[in-house]
Amino acid sequence: MSNSSDFSSLPRPPAAGRPIDPFIVMDVMSDANQREAAGEDIIHMEVGQPATPAPRAARERAARAIAEEKLGYTLSLGLPALRERIATHIQDSYGVRVGTERIVVTAGSSAGFVLAFLAILDHGDSFGLPSPGYPCYRQILKALGFRPHLIDTDDGGRWMPTTEDVDALAAAGAAGLLLASPNNPTGTMAIGTRLPELADACSRQGLWLISDEIYHGLEYAAAAETVLAYSDAAIVVNSFSKYFSMTGWRVGWLVVPEALTRTIERLAQNLYIAPPTISQVAALGAFDGIDELEEIRSRYARNRSLLLNELPAAGLERILPADGAFYLYADIRGLADDSVVFAQTMLRDIGVAATPGIDFDPLHGRSYLRFSYAGAEDEMHEAARRIATWLKTR
Repeated sequence: MSNSSDFSSLPRPPAAGRPIDPFIVMDVMSDANQREAAGEDIIHMEVGQPATPAPRAARERAARAIAEEKLGYTLSLGLPALRERIATHIQDSYGVRVGTERIVVTAGSSAGFVLAFLAILDHGDSFGLPSPGYPCYRQILKALGFRPHLIDTDDGGRWMPTTEDVDALAAAGAAGLLLASPNNPTGTMAIGTRLPELADACSRQGLWLISDEIYHGLEYAAAAETVLAYSDAAIVVNSFSKYFSMTGWRVGWLVVPEALTRTIERLAQNLYIAPPTISQVAALGAFDGIDELEEIRSRYARNRSLLLNELPAAGLERILPADGAFYLYADIRGLADDSVVFAQTMLRDIGVAATPGIDFDPLHGRSYLRFSYAGAEDEMHEAARRIATWLKTR
């Protein structure tokens, strides 16, 4: 009889499954949670997760649905009422009218990226990703058999790609560009004429443009613009996770050219059947909680101002003021050579968890550290105090 724990006879996994890197922020959170469970006082600045629950209106609507409704499958494209409400939200927020037929409800933005990539790319295609950027973009592309084409950006350009980068993508044979504004991890945005210029450049070069707009609503100076104002061919990915404070509900949406709707519907039918019904019901309720959500955004703004004052005074002097989201991307050169070791030491010494930049930028990330200020205000004050004291004694 064979030993049930002997896996030597199993076939090797396919090549597409082997190069996937860990999502480091989740590893940091796991370490922080273990320390917290052991009794340590941990301040979580590693994960981009609101400290608040879903808005009351969302939770109340979900509770009523659990008590009164069947909660079976919805259509693969999502609840018609939610698709209509998202279209209204887009018009109210940006003054852009989008037909409901172009809106696809997804199981979080992660499912949205999977559906978008599969709908527009062929096996082996490359896709442009500004770096630093959300690490799951490149891992999803690799897992699906596509190739991430990293675009090196810097703080001088506010960590945003340029039209020259679009031209270079086209010359390299890439299929398109993914733009996030506000960006994770830097919090910077495509301001001024940058967004329409990038949309025009992608159109001119015949490239797909995917706009990650999941941090829209979380801006502190100028409002973010949607690419839908400049292109009917672009794909928008959005989510209820960040502004709407619904990370664990796993519900988001796509806005796609109408010609892609049926393709994405077929993919969604086979991959997901439908988004979670209870989450869609809660998302409908979330639109009735805007006053509550705006107060949460004001809290983030206060956290941002605090840290932009306190962290440079503590020694983290090179931080480009973030336009939106809830992140600060700090240059730690002069303090340490390796942000991975720096983050591990900071967590061990003072119980402040942050994410090494290597998660977001394989080339330059060891020189940077990302802090999330989505936590409670008293926690941000305490984190600033601990960091200042710690850096003085290093």
